[in-house]
Amino acid sequence: MLRANYHTHTVLCDGSDTPEAMAEQAVRLGFEHLGFSGHMDPDIHMDWPAYVERIGALRERYAGVLDVLMGVELDNVYDPTCCPGAEYVIGSTHFLDVGSPEPLSVDSSPESMETLAREYFGGDWLALTRAYYELEARVYDRLHCTFVGHFDLVCRFNDQMRFVDETSAAYLAPALEAMEYLVGEGVPFEVNCGAVNRGRKRELYPRPELLRALHDFGGQILISSDAHQRELLDGGFDVAVRSAIDCGFTEVSILAHDATGAVEMRQVALDTL
Repeated sequence: MLRANYHTHTVLCDGSDTPEAMAEQAVRLGFEHLGFSGHMDPDIHMDWPAYVERIGALRERYAGVLDVLMGVELDNVYDPTCCPGAEYVIGSTHFLDVGSPEPLSVDSSPESMETLAREYFGGDWLALTRAYYELEARVYDRLHCTFVGHFDLVCRFNDQMRFVDETSAAYLAPALEAMEYLVGEGVPFEVNCGAVNRGRKRELYPRPELLRALHDFGGQILISSDAHQRELLDGGFDVAVRSAIDCGFTEVSILAHDATGAVEMRQVALDTL
């Protein structure tokens, strides 16, 4: 079993459990590494000094038992300087800046997606997804993120809305262009289990066509549960490992503190998990 997770939300942002409860669950599961990654967007915004204090206390409490890392999830269109001392950054695209008073979310509700498509893209869903991937391609340049989070989040509601064929060349072309560019920047991608965990989608992010392409481009992966509750801290890991192997990957990256306390990226063979 994979014994690490780096996409973890708590009551300090939009999760349902405390950092302490998440750490206790990680120990129960036999985890070796646990990375916290609270949101720092204007609408879901942590008290950063309090977050630093809570996660620091957990690191001390579990020293020698659980390697606790203090990360952050930042959004592509917002200020990347709001979290001094973060040990890693998940670069995510939740919003599109379309000239509205505030950037509009692609993952808050089907109704908001309908509004976004109708009012800003003339009902052209492919134009909306192209705009998303054009922005997604810049996530590393904007945030210098450690890894890319839920790459194809724009299709969160597509299982129920069916606004685009996710296997079509018209949809995949801009996604693949963005992916290839980001791989060229050397940034790994997250295999995100969150939507599958919570019954929101049948496929992981990135979906199989994109995950195979990521392998073919020479990309690297991490696996994360995107847990917002302790019961799902390792949710979907078995599915993600199988999917990664099926798409040609032999290794998964993990983050860990080295002997000096710095965070390094290591590789673990998938067939050992």
